[in-house]
Order: sequence, then structure tokens, then C-alpha cells
Amino acid sequence: MFVPVSIASAGSHLRSMGGISCGSDLQLRGIPPTMGVHKGDPMRVFTLFLVALQILTAPDPAQMEDAPDLGYRPVPHGLEIPDDVEMGAPSSVGWTSTNKILVFNRGPNPLMEFNPDGSFVRAWGQGQYDRPHGMRIDREGHIWTTDVNGDTIRKMNPDGEVLLTITPDDTPLLEEPTDLYVGLEDEIFVLVGHGQGVPRVLKFASDGSLMKSWGELGTGPSQFDTPHSIVVDADGLVYVADRQNRRVQIFDSEGTYVKEWAYKGLPCGLFIDADGQMYMVSGFAGEILKLDENGKVLGANGQPGKGLGEFGEAHYMTMSPDGDIYVADTVRPELHKYVKK
Repeated sequence: MFVPVSIASAGSHLRSMGGISCGSDLQLRGIPPTMGVHKGDPMRVFTLFLVALQILTAPDPAQMEDAPDLGYRPVPHGLEIPDDVEMGAPSSVGWTSTNKILVFNRGPNPLMEFNPDGSFVRAWGQGQYDRPHGMRIDREGHIWTTDVNGDTIRKMNPDGEVLLTITPDDTPLLEEPTDLYVGLEDEIFVLVGHGQGVPRVLKFASDGSLMKSWGELGTGPSQFDTPHSIVVDADGLVYVADRQNRRVQIFDSEGTYVKEWAYKGLPCGLFIDADGQMYMVSGFAGEILKLDENGKVLGANGQPGKGLGEFGEAHYMTMSPDGDIYVADTVRPELHKYVKK
């Protein structure tokens, strides 16, 4: 029997294996929207997945930003992963309040902690996650995670003890959460809608009760297509990486649209350092970008590829107290480290 297999379906299957993040991205990289394979022929299906993955990770100069060198160079990440502790595809990475590197990954040990010298500390979260996605560490040291397929938000203390869980039982709007950020008044801003659910911003009180929401599918102001990352600056402005629309939208804390910044690539992960400087990683374009207060790219490092510091998908990033940059790459899969030149 001959059946059409959509690229979105292929992407969904790859996602279940910890690979490609969004099947819809395949069309952006030149793969036709529908391809045929024989039902029951797993080799042909798998071949389709491999072809799609190869095209996705090929360099695409049209998505690269024109910017000066950021002043960083790639080095091996230096993490000492024990032979009996498997790390899956890194989805996000953070620097904890206890001065540890925390890798949120799509393997059997979702949360893996390392000392700054790379030595392994511990792993936890086994059996708790369906598909890890975003992770944030708030100013009080709490660890927050999103489970995009499990429709769950978790808040943990630095020891990994779960303090708060938000699920669709609390609000039906919590569908496919990608990222979150704790605001200036301890409100929790959550992005939902990773390809299937309605894309929106949900604003929760610190106890997990829903305060308000905004957004819908589209290309206009306050509309989204795969909102993928969110941060809040020192003035309380909310920045949303509206990935498939290739822009960052800015709102006030009540959801009023302020402005937007357009980019060539797919804005995947936003990060604000301790000095208020904003950075962005741009998915398949494989770039780490430094942004000014108007969204202009001040510097860039990185490119697609399979070499040291080259990306399959630059997904989310963090920065150490010394200024080293770590980037989670879901496609290669790899954790990348960049240090100042």
C-alpha cells in the first residue's frame, strides 16, 4: 500500500527520537511538503528521515546575519560523562546558583549536573519527562523546566526537589509548553503551542494560578507561529522569539504589543546575562548573536556543520560567570562551548 507521509509527520517521528525539533522547518529548507513511502517499509521511512535531517543541517547562507565577529572561539565542552550514564540530545543548558552546569537533555537522565571543571556530579529526573524542551534558573536559584510533549511545567529547588507543577489539569491552555521566564514580580511567563496547540503567552502567578493569556496563530502583531523562547528585561518588557515568523516580538508585562525585530534565521533561544546584555541563538543558521537594545546584531559566531563549534540546531544557551557560552544542540546532538578569544 502506498501512502503519503507528510514532512510534519516525519518531523514528529524524529522528535520522538530526540532529533529534529520541528517538522515544519523542513519546508523552510527546501524539502517538498509531501513525499511517498511504502507503508510497512521502515528502511524507506528511515531513509526519508535521514535525507530530511541532512538537508536541515546543511549550511544556508541566506539565514546568516551580517555582523562582525562576536569575539568567541569554540572549544570542547570538557564534560566528563560516565560510561554508565547516558546523555541524550541536549535541549537546554543552565548555570545553577550552586555554580554547576546543568544540562537538560532528551535521554534517560534528563537533568545532568557537572562541576565547572567538567566533572560529573549527578543525574536526576529519570522517568519524569516525555520530551524535555526549555529550562530556566531564576534569580532565587529555582530550576524551571518545560516538558513539551508532557504538557508540564516543573519548579525545583537546587537539590532537584519539585516545589510546583503546572499541568493541563490546572489550565487547559497549557499545551506544548516550550519555554518560560520568571518576571520581576515573580509572575511566570510561559510559551505554548509548539506546532499543534494554539500559540500563546500564558502569565501565571507565583502559585501557578493563571492570570491572563494572549496570542493566536498568525503573522500579525500579538500573533505567533511556534513561539520558542521568552525573557523579561530589567524594565519588565517581555521578549518572545516567534520562531517560524523569524522575529522577536516585544510586549509589556500585561501583553500589550510594543514592537518587533526581524531576523534572517529562526530565533530559537533568548538569553539575558547578569549585566542585562541580550543574546540569541538562531536554530539551523547555527549562530550565537549579541543584540543591542534595538535588536541590532552587534556580533555573531558559529555556523551550521559537523565540526567543532558547528551546529545542527542552536537551541538554547547560557553563560558561565566567567563569560563562557554553552549552547544546547538538539540535532547533532551536542553541547557546544565557546570561550572568549
